[in-house]
Amino acid sequence: MRAVDTNVLVRLLTGDDAVQLAKAEAFVASGAWISHVVLCETVWVLEAVYARSRAQLTSAIEMLLAHATLVLEDRRCVEEALLLMASTARVDFSDALILAIARQAGHVPLGTFDRGLGAVPDAQRL
Repeated sequence: MRAVDTNVLVRLLTGDDAVQLAKAEAFVASGAWISHVVLCETVWVLEAVYARSRAQLTSAIEMLLAHATLVLEDRRCVEEALLLMASTARVDFSDALILAIARQAGHVPLGTFDRGLGAVPDAQRL
């Protein structure tokens, strides 16, 4: 299966360039894989560059999870991270995904200096 880079995923989610959107849609039509790194970069770009709200970020990730031809790296971790982000206002998506991956790998507690993340079960504020 082919994979996509952050800029392709951003085009699919924003549709802000019609020519690039058409190319991105054609590329993923037969299926494409999204790595955790690309997903985190995409969320960061949507938030920092496109000023998307937390609710809009959540909707974008949910849309990717429901997409017919896109496959996310370790879907279960992404779903867990999305739930954590939705339930804990002080934890952003990338931190939630880091914790979900650590949990799945059995490497907890996750040491952190982040106050919000440090208050979540299986994380330990140092």
